[in-house]
Parts: sequence; structure tokens; C-alpha cells
Amino acid sequence: MAENLLVVWHSRTGTARALAEAAHRGAGEDARLVPAEKAQPSDLLGAGGYLFCCPENLATMSGMMKEMFDRCYYPVLGRIEGRPYATLIAAGSDGTGAQAQIDRIATGWRLRRVADPVIVNMDAQTPEAILAEKTVPENRIEEARELGEAMGEGLRLGIF
Repeated sequence: MAENLLVVWHSRTGTARALAEAAHRGAGEDARLVPAEKAQPSDLLGAGGYLFCCPENLATMSGMMKEMFDRCYYPVLGRIEGRPYATLIAAGSDGTGAQAQIDRIATGWRLRRVADPVIVNMDAQTPEAILAEKTVPENRIEEARELGEAMGEGLRLGIF
């Protein structure tokens, strides 16, 4: 099994992209950053662990992230059990709906959560605020970077 971290992400307004990029930087040079629309079963099979990063839209994960799971689920089923994963969710007000969906899929794959969920709530409540490009507070960027660093190091050291 590979020892590298795969960061799969989708973003509509910049928050999830910024979080995914920060986690990728923290994880080190052997980590891979792959947009959800390009992620393939071979990417999942070739990674030692996963960080899934997406926005919550209407109390669910974004459609593009869901499509990635739909496309990759059966080709990797029974082939990635026990691998570590974590999540970064960009939310306007909650984030738990998207989180629950990803956890349910990860349970089906028999993945092992190795870090508490990170939900970044941007408090976007109006249509204009929801659709606007976001600037993520630096402390949340740092939190994502630290998560990527911890996962990357855990994989390199064989802790996970």
C-alpha cells in the first residue's frame, strides 16, 4: 500500500479549495491534490489515506463530490479497507449533513477515521453571501494545514 495522502476536493466559492490546498501543503511533497471531477478509482487505490474536502450545499455534500463517490465506490469496494481518512467541510451554517454523508460512505468502504471532522462555517446566510467567493480566516487555513501535516506524517511513519 502507498504511504501518500490523497486530497480529493470540490469547491464552489473558494473555501473548500483553500482548505484542500492548505492541507496538501501541510502533507508534504508526496501528497496528491486531485479535484473531485478528475479523481478515479486508481487514485484511491494508489493512496495510503484520504482527506475529503467539499462544501455543504443544501445540507448535503456537493454534487461533484457525490459524483466522485458514485463513480469510485464499487471499483474500490473491498480493496481499501482500514485506510485512514479525515474530512474538511466548508459550510454556510452547519456542515453536519455533508459530514454524515461522507462518514456513511467511508463506513461502507471500511475506512478508519483518524481525525475529528473539521467544519469551517463561513456564516453565509443570504443568496448573495452564499454565492460570493470566500476568504477563509487564517486560523482555519492553519488548521487545515496542520491536519494535512498530521495525516501525511502519520502515513510516512506507518502510524495509520
